[in-house]
Amino acid sequence: MPVDERNTLINEDLAPVSPEDRTWSAWNIAALWIGMAVCIPTYMLASGMVQQGMNWWQATLTVMAGNLIVLIPMILNGHAGTKLGVPFPVLARASFGVTGAHIPSIARSLVACGWFGIQCWIGGAAIYAILGAMGAFDPAADAEKVTVLGISVIQLLCFFAFWIVHVVIVVRGVESIKHLESFAAPFLIASGVALLIWALVKTDNPLQLFSSETNYEEGSGFWTIFFPQLTAMVGFWATLSLNIPDFTRYAKSQRSQATGQMIGLPPTMTLFCFIGIIVTGATVIIFGEAIWDPVVLVSRMGSPVVVVVSMIALLIATLSTNLAANVVSPANGFSNLSPQRIGFRLGGLLTCAIGVLIMPWRLVNDIGAYIFVWLIGYSALLGPIVGILLCDYFVIRRTKLDVDELYERDGSFAGVNWRAVVALAIAVLPNLPGFINAASNSSIFAPVFDSFYGYAWFIGVAVGAAVYWVLTAVSPPRSGSDLDQKETLA
Repeated sequence: MPVDERNTLINEDLAPVSPEDRTWSAWNIAALWIGMAVCIPTYMLASGMVQQGMNWWQATLTVMAGNLIVLIPMILNGHAGTKLGVPFPVLARASFGVTGAHIPSIARSLVACGWFGIQCWIGGAAIYAILGAMGAFDPAADAEKVTVLGISVIQLLCFFAFWIVHVVIVVRGVESIKHLESFAAPFLIASGVALLIWALVKTDNPLQLFSSETNYEEGSGFWTIFFPQLTAMVGFWATLSLNIPDFTRYAKSQRSQATGQMIGLPPTMTLFCFIGIIVTGATVIIFGEAIWDPVVLVSRMGSPVVVVVSMIALLIATLSTNLAANVVSPANGFSNLSPQRIGFRLGGLLTCAIGVLIMPWRLVNDIGAYIFVWLIGYSALLGPIVGILLCDYFVIRRTKLDVDELYERDGSFAGVNWRAVVALAIAVLPNLPGFINAASNSSIFAPVFDSFYGYAWFIGVAVGAAVYWVLTAVSPPRSGSDLDQKETLA
């Protein structure tokens, strides 16, 4: 589809990818996922599960189950990207309307900005550790020099140093991200395996690391812990389950996108969380305390050379994750606001700016708040959007969409589709009281709402899809190609 400068709903970054330009193989998609999954938050993800009382194999299976579940909407939503060649904000126009699509795309973009800031902070912490290991400053003395921001000046400078690297790559465009992921994937897997070998070698009795003991709090057990943690695990990638078309639009075929995701997502997430659990168990034996943060762990390994090399590996892992998972989506989302004024690069730079303003170091300060407020909280918002998109594309339209109509301001998808907006609002409501309880760390609402909140993503997907289907069946859109919906639903 040629880009018409008079059309205010399209630019080169939002236009459909032509078949000849869809060059990503299954390996490119798998490498993308390996690059995104191998990161410090993944390594630390199981910490919340173990702290809640799970043993190593329960936490590992929970991670695996969550990723197998979220793989389903990944592949289904990815189907639309590969078939139509359009990014997520444009696909959302089919269900939410041309104007209404700003609601899901900006919701996704703001979550990505939060993640972008978190990853930049983690990368900055790695640089901070490298400089400390090289003797550039005394970390113990610097820890006392906290500014009004809650961090020291050196920490802030390290954060900005890593942030600037992102800015440089964003300016180079989306293809540079593809090349980075393909280069980083094998290196990151090797780094994770090396860390696991270190843990096994350093421990006199490696079998100690595979203890099956559990430590649940009084009145709780596996199942009371499992479902909230499973929801948090699904929520970890609830963001990408929305905007996966941003990447699968470049895939050679449906087989490439599906196979690549199956190879890249569940195995990598499970392996890297397993490494995190076993290595952390080793730190209890080696250092006398559980060290869940790999940045802190590497800084205590002793040899400056080992510290620097390991930190570089962590930096590459964090960079590859951040660029793919947290820059592409908001860049396209912001571009969708005003395609004629905002392209991928400007959208990416806006993401970088917002990632600083949220002060991410405050967001990751508490692991409990990280899981129960941040991960589950945004999954309660994004789950309904996933349900609406999948219902619209597969159930109502049977995967048939007129791509040109998605770029017409006065066409079939003009304005706001109130059905999608109402479905989103209704689907969010059951989880709102539980979110307020978690965010305020209080019991403003009855405990039953906390139980609902533990299933936030699942409730959101189911309610969002069901309400959207009912509203569309009762009151079908009556314009343009949407008349086909009425025949399908009759």
